[in-house]
Amino acid sequence: MGRHSLPDARRAGGTGSRGSRRRRATVLTTALALGVAVGTAAVMRTDLLGLGGSCADTAVRLDVVASPDIAPAVREAADLARANEITSDGRCIDVHVTARESHRVADILDSGPSDPGFQVWIPDASLWLERVRTSAKAVRLTEGGNVASSPVVLAAGPGAADALGWPAKPYSWSGIAKDAIGSGKLRLGAADPARSATGLLALTRIGASAGQNGQDEQDGKDGKNDRKDGGDAQDGDTRLAAAAELISRRVSGGDSQVLRTLAFDGSGTGQDGPDGSQTVFLSEQAAFAQNADAAEGEALRLFHPEDGSPLLDYPFTLVDEADLSLDESRGALRFMTLMNADEAGTRILRAHGFRGEDGEAVPAIAKRAGGGSPQPFAAEPAEPFPANTVQKTLGLWTITVRSARLTMVVDASGSMADPVGDGGRSRMDLTKASLLQALAGLTHDDEVGLWRFSTRLDGSRDYEVLVPTGRLADSTGTGRTQRDRLTAAFRDLEPVEGGGTGLYDTTLAAYKEARKKYAPGKFNALVVLTDGANQDPDGISRRKLVKRLAGLTDPARPVPLIAIAVGPESDRDEVEEIAGATDGVGYRIEDPAQIHEVILRAVTIVGRT
Repeated sequence: MGRHSLPDARRAGGTGSRGSRRRRATVLTTALALGVAVGTAAVMRTDLLGLGGSCADTAVRLDVVASPDIAPAVREAADLARANEITSDGRCIDVHVTARESHRVADILDSGPSDPGFQVWIPDASLWLERVRTSAKAVRLTEGGNVASSPVVLAAGPGAADALGWPAKPYSWSGIAKDAIGSGKLRLGAADPARSATGLLALTRIGASAGQNGQDEQDGKDGKNDRKDGGDAQDGDTRLAAAAELISRRVSGGDSQVLRTLAFDGSGTGQDGPDGSQTVFLSEQAAFAQNADAAEGEALRLFHPEDGSPLLDYPFTLVDEADLSLDESRGALRFMTLMNADEAGTRILRAHGFRGEDGEAVPAIAKRAGGGSPQPFAAEPAEPFPANTVQKTLGLWTITVRSARLTMVVDASGSMADPVGDGGRSRMDLTKASLLQALAGLTHDDEVGLWRFSTRLDGSRDYEVLVPTGRLADSTGTGRTQRDRLTAAFRDLEPVEGGGTGLYDTTLAAYKEARKKYAPGKFNALVVLTDGANQDPDGISRRKLVKRLAGLTDPARPVPLIAIAVGPESDRDEVEEIAGATDGVGYRIEDPAQIHEVILRAVTIVGRT
């Protein structure tokens, strides 16, 4: 978008400059409190409005797909643009708006359609853009700015809110995690994090606070945090997995269904059954909209955690900008400025319960949504999460709700003894720590196994099965569980002095075994970690390996290969080609400490189906 200058203002009835956000918030707060901020075009209907004679023949048409929560406000802005003949470079803009759930649009765009059928996308959160960008076939997306925001908070009915001590009792996100996961005092409900930005951001925030809380506890005991097995990270991932498992008991398909799980009267019975949620994760705007139609005594109460909430940020996104005409690109920019900078657009957004793009609280909106003193609804929003943190959470969620069967195949060649960085720890040391962290985030119902490989490791074979794949909670017959056995096996991994990299024969054998032992209903995958190219001249070639893997792949019983190349001698093209034959994914990383994160990132991609 940098190649285009900003378009001109509208033809008649100017909407004003950007001005001071704080001043606007004060004015709009007063208007909302008086009940008069109803949006400039509230009485208009898109299907009844036509363009004036001066615009009809030359208007620039823009098709916009928006998240269902913000679509009504976008339609009002489109009506306003049409009624007041707002122009871009002298041409009117004719905006047509379709409401569609963000996860469904992301599914369309990451498959790379030649013509998506719309020029602008306004999802409810930027995380959907990151998801689309993980696909090599995806349509190119260009962000233009955010048009609105809304914090992710907790909502409850009046009875449950009284029982929980709202609004007087304060909570932090770590406190929510403690009461929900530890004591079971808080029955949480959420929309499916795989389909809902609200659910995913809430779960990520719980994971981040639980991990920090665990680290703080450990630091308090030890005086510092220098655990070399990734202890604090393991504690955080264990708590995140526990939160995911807890939420999965009362998860709903999407944002529009989550309120059905809520026990409004505190009895424990929601519309969907007797085991209702005391409280659910919801955006402030969704509560605002719900309370607008609520009967007396049935309005939601909102809880805003005192340490700040993540934001839905509604990015205004051009879809495949390279294929847009100059008029379309500039018209889209003009419509964006109407939404997020002009006074009239801001009034429309406020009337629908949205905050501005900076997340600054508007007390009248928060109160109408159910916030009440001394609730900290004006707390600064939490900093946005890095994309890899959100991907990690989604990976853990995918494994938790579907349960997983994973076989870890680890390179034990001599080069794994090479030191990494200035700390003196070997590539194998860091690999083991990362695998232990991954293990900590898995549930008792997950099935995990461990192989190692080098060259001629077991007679003429390049591989050895150290722990057959099994359920983590099952006893191994020695008084230990499968989890205990794997923990010990990970820690005992050592490089084979002088050993080469027998990658191809090992990968084929492990994939055959994973296919043979496929577990229906679970997320099945084979994870291969290698620090170099194949070094077995007597084994199968890469071309034959790829052909054999492709022949073994069965879409009805998918076992994607997640291949991770570690270190400077590793070959990214090689692992991508091998993994691609199974509809899996390949990565190359420099630091073995990234293994856990990369596994979870891969799960978010191959686990979508």
